[in-house]
Amino acid sequence: MRHGKKINHLGRTSSHRKAMLSNMATSLILHKRISTTLAKAKALKTYVEPLITRSKEDSTNSRRLVFSYLQSKEAVSELFREVSLKIADRPGGYTRILKTGNRLGDNADMCILELVDYNETMLSSKEPTKAKATRRRRSPKKTTEEVAPSAESHEEVTSEEKIEKKPKRTPKKEQETESAPEQSQKEETEESKE
Repeated sequence: MRHGKKINHLGRTSSHRKAMLSNMATSLILHKRISTTLAKAKALKTYVEPLITRSKEDSTNSRRLVFSYLQSKEAVSELFREVSLKIADRPGGYTRILKTGNRLGDNADMCILELVDYNETMLSSKEPTKAKATRRRRSPKKTTEEVAPSAESHEEVTSEEKIEKKPKRTPKKEQETESAPEQSQKEETEESKE
């Protein structure tokens, strides 16, 4: 069982693993993105992010420490000159893993590991967009100036309409008695016309 064992040995000896991670970190810093397996990308992420954090402070000591891990002057100078300026205000999470599917030969999980601040397509898509308005049944709220006069006039109209529109309710017995004289009057008028 591998309880508490956080380091993925990647099936390699210690010296081979360190050399491989050093070369991959150099490639990542120089090219800003690399394609590799998911297991190697996760191991590389834990290897390279502390180095990028160290590059925020440009001193001789931090350059020497980073060089001891990378063993490449070009990568160290690129890291301290360009990358550290772009990530200066970012508090961590300098890399991103994008899964790309499985490899044909051995079906290994493949991915792209990239520096977050160098992906132009994702940075351009993060333009400020308007928040989507929620759908409501009511009309949008008006300002207080518009609401006050219209509310008073609306109340007046509705109260008058209610008075006019409400029919008088009468019990059924009264309706029958009222309708009987009306029918007799209609018959009388018809007879007189003839």
